Amino acid sequence: MSSQPPKQTILHLSTTSGPGGAERVISSLSEALNTGGRRVVVGLFRPGWLQAECERLRVETIIMPLSGPLHLGWFFDCLRLIRRERVALIHAHEFSAIVYGWIVSRLARIPFIGTIHGKNYFWEKARRRVAYRIIARTATLVAVSEDLKQFVTEKVGIQNGRIRVIYNGVTPGPPVSDAEVERCRSELGIQAGDRVLGTVGSLYLVKGHTFLLDAMPAVLQRFPNTVLIIAGRGELEVPLKDQAKRLGIEEKVRFLGMRQDIPRLLALMDVFVLPSLSEGLSMALLEAMAAEKPVVATRVGGNPELVEEGKTGMIVTAEDAEELAAALMKMLEEPTLMHFFGRTGAVRVQRKFSTHRMVEQYADLYSAHSASLNTVA
Repeated sequence: MSSQPPKQTILHLSTTSGPGGAERVISSLSEALNTGGRRVVVGLFRPGWLQAECERLRVETIIMPLSGPLHLGWFFDCLRLIRRERVALIHAHEFSAIVYGWIVSRLARIPFIGTIHGKNYFWEKARRRVAYRIIARTATLVAVSEDLKQFVTEKVGIQNGRIRVIYNGVTPGPPVSDAEVERCRSELGIQAGDRVLGTVGSLYLVKGHTFLLDAMPAVLQRFPNTVLIIAGRGELEVPLKDQAKRLGIEEKVRFLGMRQDIPRLLALMDVFVLPSLSEGLSMALLEAMAAEKPVVATRVGGNPELVEEGKTGMIVTAEDAEELAAALMKMLEEPTLMHFFGRTGAVRVQRKFSTHRMVEQYADLYSAHSASLNTVA
């Protein structure tokens, strides 16, 4: 009896350990590949949320500490890992992991793929732009949106044909019962008749929370029974709380910190808001749309590729609190419109931004590299 051929082993390398959109893509992609015809090992520079999440999903993780740009020991550790685990391909995410992963892939003579998830200021330094241009000559680079691909070709100088687009994908969360929604309301001190606006994202400047808070007084004047919930943690937590106090809306805003029950929170929301100043392709926005939530998002990054204006949601100008407030009030004024956006948004995610579609496209890319390698051999 012939035995099954060994599964191809993919090494995913991540610059950060999250939590964040890129890290959630890595964990969901790794889990799906593991249950298919491949085996995934996730290599991290440091422990954190991504390690815990991968272990929860039964994806093997290995910490290879990186201390400084000339840490030769890291390359020896990674090469030993590649030999021991018989790694066939490296798939790295974001700048540092892409640079280190590409170098070690050349040393190990195995294919390399690098996914760019956001703009992240890598283009501001000449040496980083040069690094990406060199890598693009021998590796496959992936951008998570057409907007990001265009940005990279223009700012970094990579030829259009050297980078392709694979959209992030999500799987709708489990259904949340009405009883569970009511429990969540009670826990957060939200009254039964209150409207709930919500957002999910790290509390950093680029996420635009300050403009959402600035929009709230106008919304509350028109709809006083409205509550804003903000899930996420970050360096701006104290300044944002101070801003809410200055605006006199602190009783209407709930800062929830890092949460593990995002499906419950989404079920509670009437409208999901993404006020970001920059995005690659927002996982939070995708998850909200998959949960049939009407969305208001800023016209940045891949947001307009997700949200079809007037069909699956509303798009507003970034850093414009007045326009954001007007869009939120229009949503709250028209329940039928909210329901329409929620349904059409969920259908759009299912058709174009599903986890299955993302995994399928990456798997095809892996197979193409393997076929190319075998042909060369």
